[in-house]
Amino acid sequence: MEVARRTFLRLATRSALLPLLSRVAWAQAYPTRPVHMSVGFAAGQSIERSSAAHGSVALRAPRAAIRHREPARRWRQYCGGGRGGASPDGYTLLVIGANNAINATLYKKLNFNLLRDVVPVAGIYRVRQVMEVHPSFPARTVTEFIACAKANPGKVNFASAGNGSVAHVSAELFKMMAGVSMVHVAYRGAPAALTDLFGGHVHVMFDNLPSSIEYIRTGSLRALGVSSPARLVALPDVPAVAETIPGFETVAFAGIGAPKDTPASIVDKLNAEVNAGLADPMI
Repeated sequence: MEVARRTFLRLATRSALLPLLSRVAWAQAYPTRPVHMSVGFAAGQSIERSSAAHGSVALRAPRAAIRHREPARRWRQYCGGGRGGASPDGYTLLVIGANNAINATLYKKLNFNLLRDVVPVAGIYRVRQVMEVHPSFPARTVTEFIACAKANPGKVNFASAGNGSVAHVSAELFKMMAGVSMVHVAYRGAPAALTDLFGGHVHVMFDNLPSSIEYIRTGSLRALGVSSPARLVALPDVPAVAETIPGFETVAFAGIGAPKDTPASIVDKLNAEVNAGLADPMI
């Protein structure tokens, strides 16, 4: 009877461990086929390039590959949650940006719930914005810009990467805190907005610093202020907007997410590999 009992306990223990062992083996083998990284942003933006680079590093297994694309139906089919959404198997990932959090506050009804439908995998970057103008614009400081905007209500315009983008919300915050009136000109992505800013077709933009810093350094654009509470090491001569408007602060972030119910072992593996890539100075 004791032998039978021990045999039963061994079999029960093995049965209980089988699901765990299979999940561990799955994570170790992952990925065995191409992984899709869905990017709901216009091509050419820093969020697209950075996330693709670090996603590729995370998926560097011999048979892994990244198909980097901007999905036609974007969030709706990705976060469908039983309505045709992506399978939670680690083979469809999503680039997440600050605009996704912004949209959750702007729209009363969305086809997805960011917190419910998406599992965070890893953060990629967190960057500040820079308030910049074309060199021909008369203002050289934030104070001068505010004076110009107040003297010409509704005649100064600002470019953004689109409705609900960080550039849009940053400028709206500036308008509110500075008490100025400006006209919003929305573009399909930051590259198109920057192109028109270079051409002097729009007056000001609150762009993510990595996209504009070289143009500022070469004099193609004039930086009036940065959106951090204090000056940045990268642009030590450019004051913080908060030096003129106390409390002004904005930030953008990007990361990688996966559909809800993606196995924790896959999420953990991706998180570890992405963070290892971020720590590698050669990437």
